[in-house]
Amino acid sequence: MKAFKTALSGVALTVLTVASAFGQQTTGVRGSPDATTTIDGRYLPPPPQKFDGQINLNALQSQPGWPARVVPPKGAPNVLLIMTDDVGFGAPSTFGGVIPTPALDRIAANGLRYNNFHSTALCSPTRAALITGRNHHSVGFGVISEIATGYPGYNSVIGKDSATIGRILQENGYRTSWFGKNHNTPVYQTSLAGPFDQWPTGMGFEYFYGFMGGDTDQWTPGNLFRNTTHIQPYLGKPDWNLTTAMADDAIRWTNGLNDVNPEIPFFLYYVPGGTHAPHHPTPEWIKKISDMHLFDKGWNALRDQIFDNQKKLGVIPADAKLTPWPDDLLKSWDKLTDVEKKLFIKQADVYAAYLAYTDHEIGRVIQAVEDMGKLDNTLIIYISGDNGASAEGSITGTVNEALPFNGIDMTAEQQMPLYDAWGSAQTYPHYAVGWAWAFCTPYKWTKQIPSFFGGTRQGMAISWPARIKDKGGIRSQFHHVIDIVPTLLEATGIPAPVMVDGVGQKPIEGVSMAYTFDKANANAPSTHRTQYFEMMSVQGLYNDGWMLSAVPIRAPWQLAGAAVADPATAFKFELYDLRSDWTQFTDVAAKYPVKVQEMRDLMFGEFAKYQVLPLDGSASTRFVTPRPSMAAGRNVFTYSGTPMSMPNGNQPSLLNTSFTITADIDVPQNGAEGVIIGEGGRFAGYALYLVKGKPVFTQNLLDLERVRWEGTDAVGPGKHTIVYDFHYDGLGIGTLAFNNVSGVGRGGTGTLKVDGKAVATKRMERSIPLGLPLDQTFNIGTSGATPVDDHDYKVPFPFTGKINKVTLSVDPPKLTAEDEKKLTEASRARQDAR
Repeated sequence: MKAFKTALSGVALTVLTVASAFGQQTTGVRGSPDATTTIDGRYLPPPPQKFDGQINLNALQSQPGWPARVVPPKGAPNVLLIMTDDVGFGAPSTFGGVIPTPALDRIAANGLRYNNFHSTALCSPTRAALITGRNHHSVGFGVISEIATGYPGYNSVIGKDSATIGRILQENGYRTSWFGKNHNTPVYQTSLAGPFDQWPTGMGFEYFYGFMGGDTDQWTPGNLFRNTTHIQPYLGKPDWNLTTAMADDAIRWTNGLNDVNPEIPFFLYYVPGGTHAPHHPTPEWIKKISDMHLFDKGWNALRDQIFDNQKKLGVIPADAKLTPWPDDLLKSWDKLTDVEKKLFIKQADVYAAYLAYTDHEIGRVIQAVEDMGKLDNTLIIYISGDNGASAEGSITGTVNEALPFNGIDMTAEQQMPLYDAWGSAQTYPHYAVGWAWAFCTPYKWTKQIPSFFGGTRQGMAISWPARIKDKGGIRSQFHHVIDIVPTLLEATGIPAPVMVDGVGQKPIEGVSMAYTFDKANANAPSTHRTQYFEMMSVQGLYNDGWMLSAVPIRAPWQLAGAAVADPATAFKFELYDLRSDWTQFTDVAAKYPVKVQEMRDLMFGEFAKYQVLPLDGSASTRFVTPRPSMAAGRNVFTYSGTPMSMPNGNQPSLLNTSFTITADIDVPQNGAEGVIIGEGGRFAGYALYLVKGKPVFTQNLLDLERVRWEGTDAVGPGKHTIVYDFHYDGLGIGTLAFNNVSGVGRGGTGTLKVDGKAVATKRMERSIPLGLPLDQTFNIGTSGATPVDDHDYKVPFPFTGKINKVTLSVDPPKLTAEDEKKLTEASRARQDAR
């Protein structure tokens, strides 16, 4: 017995010695219920804490020892990391724009304004870089997840060797949350089947309230989740808007945490959908902005106004030059028709209302932090946009964002019937390219273009009153989104881990910006000396004040255009000396040809280092590229009839194929109605449903046309089999090619049958070629967030009978011998042309 006691005492002593060797900060008596401790942080998760008590034969002679609560180092701040979406440098008032952004102004006035900070030029890539501290290709996000391809730099998988800042802070004692857009889960892992390790809750964010994918309808978000559960809080609430609901939820989470224990530090990652299309502000905000008449003089005058404001604010140098308007690409305002001007002003008003509304709701979250008394020791980083202003709305804008992605543009006259509804739930709108170019003032180009600062330069403000004393200061050092994680680690005193879950970690590739917090370093040289840029084959390199810039071959609004055939050699490169040319105004490539070659060699070295290769010059056509999913390799899908909604990515695709839907149902004595199966809604999709008992199949062709098959009689009580059979016209190589993608968007003939009898047959002359809106869901037994036909039903329109089984089979078209011959001839012709 004595030997047993001695052994136990020895164990306890050893524990105390080892803990001391780690140099951990502890509070309270070790083993007591109120004790806290920091952890080493290099190896996550940390090993279990050793028992600090004593164990004898019975409890009265023993000493309990509780594991200490893990906390970050003393003085570590709360962190509020904010980033908006698709905002050009010159849009917010904080950086010279005319759109009021008082919350961003507030952070800038209370801290620092950064005017030389950069994104990757596209959504998912910037976000992956932001939360990992690594380049976007290094973590699999060379492009957005929806067009991922099977190469390490492009597969949309953040590897286990690249733990997120959420995971690092969570393990070190922070409570972590993510609100808003999640564009960093592979689309093929977004179903209820998971896996969930690539969801926010699997990447270190303990609470998630937001939407999956590139964008969402703010009135009726079809892809909205709380943690991993699909939710529809908007049902029955026509005035509900996600922009406000998200702020409400973030405030509720933060207040709840504070109520439990005000000492618990938080990391709140706040990334609203604003201002990515669809532009969905509330009517009150639209009126407020419209009454200000900000855009009546047009986009050329707006650029001049913003440029003047920027110089007055000091966010661009006094000798900076305004880059010229691209007359070869875009009409100047004075060359537009009266109808175009009227529509385009409306588009800008709605966009500006959306940005102002989004900033206002962000301001509510910031105010909640102040109301808790925590503003002084909260590090707030507010990044204005994950890339430059978006040019994806086409030259004339669009009532439905999915149209340009399918290669369809509408004239201003065609869009005018929805003028009064612009921004409402009846539209999925985006403004014209001219506004995007203006909102990127003083730079060239827009979102998607990584080689010019219109695509990559983001206004940013940082405040931390306990640390940053140079209130209202401006910082002009070159920095990049990969620098945020190392900045947070330095600010919190937490090391970058070398191993997480037994997996060795890639080094953090960014550098800390914390040196810029000190006034003494206001003009210090940047510690970020080299940065490559690449997006959909457009290339660029920053190195010690020089910028090598590939001139785009495909404009970013030409989404469904042909791929650049040989992107490694196809581009013309320009060279800019940024030390004397803030805006990339003067190309000096002809003056310094050796420098151009030196920069190009260095750039390709960076490409090889960070998984950028192979270069791929395609855009929207990648939407139809095969990728992993729960549907991959399958042609027959059987569903039990249990109601469900599945986000985009794992559903069987009915684009460009023949297919058959077979539904076995029971109709009760009083009849039935409701959706049996469908995908999408108001802006594109299909559904098979009963209306007042009658079977209906509707194809919604991007809200431009609806083709409807309807039976004449109601389906009576009892068991029935309803079939919709569609025969696609085939690949048609040589007879139809949609923007050089053969065999897509063709028509076909559909037949609706009840119990083996045809009740409607109709031909459809065209179909959707490339994709639906990104927030659409695949549904069994219920509708999506919006109806495919507003005249037939209202959501959720559940099926009131019983669905015994639904079988969906697809029969993709195959190449004929003649098709193969034509493809071979076309390939040879392209080779000869090169």
